[in-house]
Amino acid sequence: MWQYLRDNQTDIRDWTVTTVWLALVPLLVGLVIALPLGWVASRYRRTYPPLVWSAGVLYTIPSVVLFVALPGILGTRILDPFNVAVALTVYTVALLVRVVADGLSSVSADTLAAASAMGFTGRQRLFSVQLPMAVPVIGAGGKNLLDWLADCTFPMERRYADADHAREGAKVYLTENLRHGITTAAVFGTVHPASVDVLFEEAFALGLRMIAGKVLMDRHAPDDLLDTAQRGYDESKALLERWHGRGRLAYAITPRFAVTSSPAQLEAAGALKREHPDVYVQSHLSETLAEVAWVRQLFPARSSYLDVYAHFGLTGRRTIFGHGIHLDEADFRFLHETGTALAHCPTSNNFLGSGRFNLQAATRPERPVRVALATDLGGGTSFSMLRTMQAAYEVAQMSGYVLPPACALYLATRGAARALDLDDRIGSIAPGREADVTVLDLNSTPLIDYRMRHARDLDEMLAIQMALGDDRAIRATYIAGRLAYSRDSRASDRGP
Repeated sequence: MWQYLRDNQTDIRDWTVTTVWLALVPLLVGLVIALPLGWVASRYRRTYPPLVWSAGVLYTIPSVVLFVALPGILGTRILDPFNVAVALTVYTVALLVRVVADGLSSVSADTLAAASAMGFTGRQRLFSVQLPMAVPVIGAGGKNLLDWLADCTFPMERRYADADHAREGAKVYLTENLRHGITTAAVFGTVHPASVDVLFEEAFALGLRMIAGKVLMDRHAPDDLLDTAQRGYDESKALLERWHGRGRLAYAITPRFAVTSSPAQLEAAGALKREHPDVYVQSHLSETLAEVAWVRQLFPARSSYLDVYAHFGLTGRRTIFGHGIHLDEADFRFLHETGTALAHCPTSNNFLGSGRFNLQAATRPERPVRVALATDLGGGTSFSMLRTMQAAYEVAQMSGYVLPPACALYLATRGAARALDLDDRIGSIAPGREADVTVLDLNSTPLIDYRMRHARDLDEMLAIQMALGDDRAIRATYIAGRLAYSRDSRASDRGP
């Protein structure tokens, strides 16, 4: 054996050096090049296939340099073609595995948790929905927020004084919710108590989880739609005592927005919240610049629009404000510290030209605000949460940042449940959660079916559903484990 080693020492030395470098170079180059590129791929994972190939070229360059330099340094025949081929193959495969694995790992944690298995079964939550005008005034455009309220919304709300009309509207609304895979909603009634009663009655019959409240509005609206501070308090309290905690129903104290409630009414609303701390509060906040300026005139002693609500005790956990477009850092910090939530309503904001909600600023890691994705019907233009997710993505793109599809899904499901302080009950598929489940068809149209054949990963599948999906993608909706809607059932087409 020793004689063999002496006779073949040059070959053995070549083999040893080759082996050492085959082991060390991938590690060294991987640390210097592959890890940073893997991090980039995880940040911009929608584009990491091109990164893989550019990284492969960069990975090869130092390998070639090392092998060109080695003969002069070590006097070996390590540039043997076989050794070079093996080494470059090892390096390239190692790089591909590292970069792709890094990119996929960044997708899987949030996306798989939200999407749950490849059947794409998910829970979808809809928030800040304005029931009275939802169906009748969707698409009534050409106006900004304040003009839209005066010319479109208020005239339609008058009709909800009739309980039969309100019940018809409630049935249509809940049918559309189920058809679009929506299992929980936070709803604004009108100023009429009957509008809330009939909604709760219909939702209770279906076993839905529903949050709703009578609108409080004692100024800056048509006379026949006004209440008073005392009457609004009394009617809200009566509704609360009748419905809050019954089945899966919850009451929300609902001043429409600070403009339409006097200080006396907001004080009464705050008193009701203090008496019943487990109920919700819902209203609108900083939707348009004109609205913000009006609030500043009406409440000059308050430092901001948000401070108006805070002053009257209407912020904190279980408070949800729609929009929140025109907020500053102090506002976001206050929302974070108090657990107050925002409902991001992109289709409504786009339709009315209200502005772009800055989701990136609202959810900064050091002080994230609870945010839900919402339709805000009928300022919003679609019941579909898929369409709403796409609108949120487009708002982000126009604002200079990217909303990954997995994050959009989170905002419509688990994030929305957290915004309502209900993430221990809904928002995810897990033991002990209520079995409200939406089943999506990932191939619901010929175009989607074709496009899905070219999807590279789960994130892209989500993006396709957002961009092209609508109510046709909802195969079934389950409420508390019971089938409440089936796209393929004729009976379900008639609605509840």
